[in-house]
Amino acid sequence: MDKKSLLGLGLIALIMGVWLYFSGPSNAQIEQAKKQRDSVARAEALAFEKARALQQKKSPQQPGDLAIIKVSDSVLMQRERDQYLDFYTARNGQAQTCVLENKNVKIYVNTLGGSIQQVELKGYHRPNSVKPLQLFIADSSKMNLQWSAYNSTRMFASSEFYFKIIEQRSNTLRLRLETSKPGSYMELEYKLPKDGFTLESKWLFTGMQNIFSTTEDQLQWQWSVLYPSQEQHKSKEKEVATIYYKNTVEDPDNINPMASERLEIQEADIQWVSFKQQFFNATVWSPVGFVKSGSAVELQQRPDSHAAIARAATELGIPYKHLAQEQFTYNFYFGPNHYPTLQAFNMQLEKIIPTGWSIFSYINKWLVIPLFNALDTMNMGIVILILTLIVKILLFPIAYKTYMSGAKMRVLKPETDQLNAKFGASADPLKKQQEQMALYRKAGVNPLSGCIPLLLQFPILIALFNFVPAAIELRQKAFLWADDLSTYDSIWTFGALPIINWAYGDHISLFAALMFVSTIVYTYMNSSMMPQQNNQMPGMKFMMYFMPVIFLAVMNKYAAGLSWYYFLANMFTFGQNYIIKWFVSDAKIRAQLEDNMKKPVKVSGFQKRLEEMAKQRQQLRK
Repeated sequence: MDKKSLLGLGLIALIMGVWLYFSGPSNAQIEQAKKQRDSVARAEALAFEKARALQQKKSPQQPGDLAIIKVSDSVLMQRERDQYLDFYTARNGQAQTCVLENKNVKIYVNTLGGSIQQVELKGYHRPNSVKPLQLFIADSSKMNLQWSAYNSTRMFASSEFYFKIIEQRSNTLRLRLETSKPGSYMELEYKLPKDGFTLESKWLFTGMQNIFSTTEDQLQWQWSVLYPSQEQHKSKEKEVATIYYKNTVEDPDNINPMASERLEIQEADIQWVSFKQQFFNATVWSPVGFVKSGSAVELQQRPDSHAAIARAATELGIPYKHLAQEQFTYNFYFGPNHYPTLQAFNMQLEKIIPTGWSIFSYINKWLVIPLFNALDTMNMGIVILILTLIVKILLFPIAYKTYMSGAKMRVLKPETDQLNAKFGASADPLKKQQEQMALYRKAGVNPLSGCIPLLLQFPILIALFNFVPAAIELRQKAFLWADDLSTYDSIWTFGALPIINWAYGDHISLFAALMFVSTIVYTYMNSSMMPQQNNQMPGMKFMMYFMPVIFLAVMNKYAAGLSWYYFLANMFTFGQNYIIKWFVSDAKIRAQLEDNMKKPVKVSGFQKRLEEMAKQRQQLRK
């Protein structure tokens, strides 16, 4: 291009620029146009919102409203299409509540999102109420399926859309979320068996492979609930309300009940998640497992809430393979923490019930729980009495040997008195103890045998300590003056006394008081059979009488069923000892001991080690 051509083009550009500058709108005109556009936008937004509200009604109230709907309809539809893409047709509808019911449970489902919003358990009720127990607060259960769509960056949620009822019966409900594309829809199906607490659920995806995002291989399912206070004592509920979960390769785990915590679950695909309360739980599980990616559980304590004690939530991945037809099956359990019922699912769901660890767990699983369920038609106070009797019969051989050992020590009192007279206030108590042990060994007496029955009862007591407060079999089961054996029985509430309330409670439990008195009497009777040994160990004697005081402070705020068991155990021990005494002659025992003293003494390896330790202590003192 020559210089003349370049000069010509430059002049043309200059002339065009000058013309645009002088012919364009002024700043005032630009501002006026901006105000006009903003005004139109506000008018459209107002018409949009009013049209949305009017479309939710059966009929408009004013003639002018029809004109507003007609004018803004195109704006409304276009905005819905832009925001919700192929799902915009499901934005219009009316929320309905559908009910599924059998003889055990009543479930309410909302067509807005297809969420289970409320569950009632028949046969159970809150204290001082005859209405069916609500497993969670009405409308506090939020279920949501999230997905991403093709050519969209936003996440869509099932809670934004209205589902159509395709099929509804007393035990079956089928809901459909339709799209604007024929043959493309999502269905949510619920089936409730004729009895039981299990709800079968299924998502079906038809023709969604070109609507869902092609880059996603899973959908995200969310569920959150508020734990209501179901029992008489809210503080106890807060101590045990938590979330349990299990993946496909490990044992169940849980969040600390007193914590507010969120856990990402990345170890393996998730088998089940359970929202566990003191006596009830709401559990979701899938036969194929939920995808571990993006899965989490979360527990939030609610100390300031009067209605709810905690909030539980979970996020679980649902696999999606972009096929023309797909389905994902998952099930719910809404019911009591009943060990045999949960065990029947064969997925370790029964482990949400506290049974203790190691040997304590086996005592509950093999003795206590089978007995409770075998005799569930009887009064549970009587069942605990039968349990105590069985335990005492099983331990009777050891109790008999213990009594005989105590009787032997009693008839050896003349010899022990001679030792006391010989040493007096000796400065060498170790020498005195050695001679006393030699006397017991020569006579064939075990001075520690009196502790054996107590030690053998401890595993049973600890096992019951774990299980009884969580036993659905005892919940709201009355016995004598107690209205509920799963919590404490109060015969007098004396109000706020800070130090006493902290250590003892604000009430008096009669079962705990009876347990305390019987334990003191038992301790006195047991120690009277070994007076000389107790005199040599005042610290042990103090502990023997101090421990019942500790038990009283603990048991006063604990389940009445456990105090009742402990009281019965003491009473059976009294009767057992008196029966044995009828058949035991002190004269015969004395003669047997004299024969033992004439025989050579066989020293066991354990006794040798004790003697060596005593000699070493004596040398160290020198």
